[in-house]
Amino acid sequence: MDHVATSLGELLEGARRERFVGRRAEVASFDDALAGRTPRRVLFVHGQGGIGKTTLLAEFRARARAAGREVAQVDGREIDPSPEALLSALGGALGGARPGVLLVDGYEELGPIDGWVRDDLVPGLAADTVVALAGRSPPAAPWRVDAGWRHLVAVHRLDPFDERDSLDLLARAGTAPGVRAHLVRLGHGHPLTIALLADLAATGAVPESLADAPDLISVLLESLLHDVPGDAHLTGLATCAIAWVTTEELLAHMVGVAAPEVWRWLAARPFVTRGPRGLFAHDLARDVLDAEFERRLPERYRGHRRTIHAYTVAGLRTTSGPDRQRHGQQLLFLHRNSPFASGFAALRALGSAAVVPARTDEHEEVGGIVERFEGPAAGALARSWLRDQPDHLHVVRSPTGVAGFAHHLFFPSGGEAHDPVVRAILDHVDRHGPARPGELVNIIRFMGGTGDYQRDPYAVLAAPVSSVIEWMTKPLAWSFGVTVDPEFWAPRFDYVAFAPLVSVDLDGRRHVAFGLDWRRLPVDTWLDLMRERGHTGETGPPPTALLRPPPLSHAEFTAAVKSALPYLHRPAQLCTSPLLGSALASTPTGPSTDGLRATIEAAVTRLADEPKGAQLASVLHRTYLRPAPSQEAAAQVLGLPLSTYRRHLARALDRLTELLWTIETSSAL
Repeated sequence: MDHVATSLGELLEGARRERFVGRRAEVASFDDALAGRTPRRVLFVHGQGGIGKTTLLAEFRARARAAGREVAQVDGREIDPSPEALLSALGGALGGARPGVLLVDGYEELGPIDGWVRDDLVPGLAADTVVALAGRSPPAAPWRVDAGWRHLVAVHRLDPFDERDSLDLLARAGTAPGVRAHLVRLGHGHPLTIALLADLAATGAVPESLADAPDLISVLLESLLHDVPGDAHLTGLATCAIAWVTTEELLAHMVGVAAPEVWRWLAARPFVTRGPRGLFAHDLARDVLDAEFERRLPERYRGHRRTIHAYTVAGLRTTSGPDRQRHGQQLLFLHRNSPFASGFAALRALGSAAVVPARTDEHEEVGGIVERFEGPAAGALARSWLRDQPDHLHVVRSPTGVAGFAHHLFFPSGGEAHDPVVRAILDHVDRHGPARPGELVNIIRFMGGTGDYQRDPYAVLAAPVSSVIEWMTKPLAWSFGVTVDPEFWAPRFDYVAFAPLVSVDLDGRRHVAFGLDWRRLPVDTWLDLMRERGHTGETGPPPTALLRPPPLSHAEFTAAVKSALPYLHRPAQLCTSPLLGSALASTPTGPSTDGLRATIEAAVTRLADEPKGAQLASVLHRTYLRPAPSQEAAAQVLGLPLSTYRRHLARALDRLTELLWTIETSSAL
């Protein structure tokens, strides 16, 4: 009896297998390895982008499963190029009783750990495991020249299709017979190009002549934008162009209930790859789509970017561990055109580019790096801070240890007196905008790398990545970054709108602290500013129009709430309230009296949901939201003696102010 698919994934895999053509030598080599008819156990598949590596691995996966093998598949684009990340992605998948198959796509992204894969990972697998590694580059020399590996490794370079396979691919795609020969000539045997031509031909648009393959793909993708089935599909395509990886959850966030249909449509596009965690657009396709959307639908496309950006930020704030790291990489990708994250891709090519929480055994190593570059006194301060606040040291690891680091401090902590740099920063805060109850001051006190210290690329990576994570997950009043190399760091801090605010000489070195008051430029507004600067290249202080007034103290805030409540329905009077410069009045289009009133009304509703809060909320409702003519009338409507009404009103005002203060002091989140 034929197998009946039980999931959309199986249906999708079946549809792709029906369109699989060619690669007979590679498939035979894999089948022989599966059956044990050959000593080969490791297959290297390499070739240019769009040549069909991912499609071939999908065929390998289906054949392995049909043979009863357990299959573990990893995409090098989805993980950090480090042994820990690869082992985590595998999750013990090859440790079962049944013989396993390991498939690795995008292997060129794991080049920095190729030696570890060869010397440790693969030799540790069971003898009957079959491994297929697919990437753009041929295998490194040790795979080919070592006597042992030469016996176990088969290398397959994927070349363009010949005429027979090209015609077969078009036929399986349902292309009309009369145009197949013409499309074969245009496609030059490039599978992605031929698949795109088949999609285009299905719309009735068959191009007469095009130049070489990259230009062909560009023109074809531009043409395909004319024939997207619907608006939701267009949004899905834009999502694939913008996001590092398009997950089902993200797509549902973008197109709602249409997500399953759009997901299937995207996954079937010849320039989209379905990985274990989501969908990837082919690199060239992403670049073309990005440029085309910017040209044709600039406002809508920027709106999609904002939505995906907000989704990613929310994920950073609400997740932890590897999920937070994934959202962090997504955010870096969204800022890929800015100095803020421009080094990420280059560092991935050298090895791990994951910025992760440090282990306790790495603290002494970091203290030693600080001492080597800044001297014994700074080294002692670094070790002291690591003892006092050990939880916010972020590192990038190399095979030999810590490659880069950034240590964040948070105050109040009670341990600042022994460090003159921290003391000077906190003195500045006290003079220019003291932290209010519930707010923290964040200081990147030490950052560096093992090679060129604060100019080291790993320091330039660790500091901003760890900062974004900390800034988005803490209720901050201020953030500062301390550097002993202000000449190098000043342009970078200038780009992110941090100003040089404090300078301290310590042990013959000038320490400059660049800082920002988040109460005046909330982190979400700052992120929007960074996204725009990635396009414009603008630098320097934030535009005045984005800045809120100086923050209110708790006493000032309490007085402002009490004075604003009687004027909730009088915009002319409410617009003069100091609260208009607070988080309570913030809206996506700027501060407004409507936003202020809505926030206060929502807080009253929240109060009503608290234990014993219903009566307090009703007092506020009758006094301010839907006010009676006088307090006496309000008391009468509520059935309360005037004295009891006034006691309830006082308690209700205190509790409402507490709720609103929480909103105000948590605005960075």
